[in-house]
Amino acid sequence: MGSNGLKQTLHPTRIDIPAATRSHVIALLNQTLAFTLDLKTQVKQAHWNVKGLDFYQLHELFDELAGELEEYIDMFAERVTALGGVALGTARVAAQVSELPEYPFDILDGKDHITALADRYAPYARLLRQGIAKTDDLGDADTADLYTEVSRAIDKRLWFLEAHLQAGGIDAISNSATSKSAAIKATATKSTTARKSKSKAK
Repeated sequence: MGSNGLKQTLHPTRIDIPAATRSHVIALLNQTLAFTLDLKTQVKQAHWNVKGLDFYQLHELFDELAGELEEYIDMFAERVTALGGVALGTARVAAQVSELPEYPFDILDGKDHITALADRYAPYARLLRQGIAKTDDLGDADTADLYTEVSRAIDKRLWFLEAHLQAGGIDAISNSATSKSAAIKATATKSTTARKSKSKAK
């Protein structure tokens, strides 16, 4: 059965993958297609509504992320049809199937949007890794390779998002290291001063 109750009818193809295997892979791809569609609309939500000092940079970044996801949507849908299936790519199917949390509508600040997107990219990345393992187990190396390609790109994007959030942490570490260095220097200076005082006393 398809994600919206539509029974999947496999179309004839000369691809030498058994029909039963193709049915399993198509169902998995359609699930991924729904997640990807959902994530893309959530990224656009951030793109449209972000505010703050970093508005322009984040507005552009989020649009770039959405554009990439649009490409992945086509890649997953076309793989479904190449295997003889029907790509289920409507907004209603995406809403029914995707398990990503709904995007918050009450945020404006750039950091809040980055956090919200990172919280959605992480489970999406996990879904892709599961897709790699499942399609590999099913013996469909080409679909596993597709999942691997997208997974690598999504991990990189999650890294970009998290790097924005980690800046404060990095600053804190840097400040802590500077404080420790200053404390060590102060201790060393006191020790040197004490030694000089003792020498003069002698």
